[in-house]
Amino acid sequence: MFTSSIGQKLTMALTGLFLIAFLVVHVGLNACIWANDGGKMFNTGANFMASMLVIRIMEIGLFAGIIIHSIQGLILNTGNNTKRKVAYAIDYGNRGSKWYSRSMGLLGTLLLLFLVMHIYHFWVPSRLGGIANIRPLEETRYFNGLGSEYHNLYAEMINVFQNPIVVLLYVVGCISLAYHLMHGFESAFRTIGLHNNRYLKSLRYIGRAFSIIVSLAFALMPVSMYLGWVK
Repeated sequence: MFTSSIGQKLTMALTGLFLIAFLVVHVGLNACIWANDGGKMFNTGANFMASMLVIRIMEIGLFAGIIIHSIQGLILNTGNNTKRKVAYAIDYGNRGSKWYSRSMGLLGTLLLLFLVMHIYHFWVPSRLGGIANIRPLEETRYFNGLGSEYHNLYAEMINVFQNPIVVLLYVVGCISLAYHLMHGFESAFRTIGLHNNRYLKSLRYIGRAFSIIVSLAFALMPVSMYLGWVK
């Protein structure tokens, strides 16, 4: 499963689809910042999910998925580069395949570096301490189910995204995500057996729309906080 070419590609597809599903949840939750209510909706949602046992278990699966996807991607990319010792006689460029399809290794590496930065900024202080707590109003404690205090992740986001260099790095990371998904979304479904020509064109358009919308939403979050569009 982890050594044959077919097994490696199937592993990449399944872990990729799992990570795509995570992106849907993550972007939906983070979009709560645009409620512009001082972070109340975002903090409630983020901390409620963090307090759920099921989500905490899935968090382990998420890290495992990222690690497996990264390692298999590096192995496949290295294998593809070493098997062909002699370059093609004719370079078809984008006529043969899009540049981002040929650069998945580079894009994946940039994304991995981006994830390390993202985990350092938010997951580490959230799990190991360093994020200030807030005490919800009495009438909201039963509603949010978070007890007497919980993390003010919204304030942490605003603090992190006051640095223009950090904002720029996040935007670059989101651009890398968009191009990575441009190829990865369609490729994952092809690998698990979706080869019907009737659906491939629709799948390609859905994949591109998903890549642009999700990546743009993620990129607008640090930009919105840096420019003061949300408070």
